[in-house]
Amino acid sequence: QVQLVESGGGLVQAGGSLRLSCAASGRTFSSYTMGWFRQAPGKEREFVAAINWSSGTPYYANSVKGRSTISRDNAKNTGYLRMNSLKPEDTDVYYCAAKIGRYAITNEYDYWGQGTQVTVSS
Repeated sequence: QVQLVESGGGLVQAGGSLRLSCAASGRTFSSYTMGWFRQAPGKEREFVAAINWSSGTPYYANSVKGRSTISRDNAKNTGYLRMNSLKPEDTDVYYCAAKIGRYAITNEYDYWGQGTQVTVSS
């Protein structure tokens, strides 16, 4: 079992930045991919970014590419998603997720966190 706990969400003005954290526990994470998704009420969950834990290779959705950075700290078993130049349309609940193997942009992750709310005011 893998447990994921997100933190770092909150209210920020448009143009501002946030760094979300996802603390993982329960397993050695070397063979996993950690992903970030977001979801607004009544909408489908949307892929944001992912990182191969072993290599550190990042993957980004076009909607956040160029203004987001995904990273991980092996020693802390924690992943991060830093988002800059935030827009009101970035307002969502953000979830981290984990799966063994290659990244995916769909919901085929095995483990999910509880989510953290990000609200961007205009």
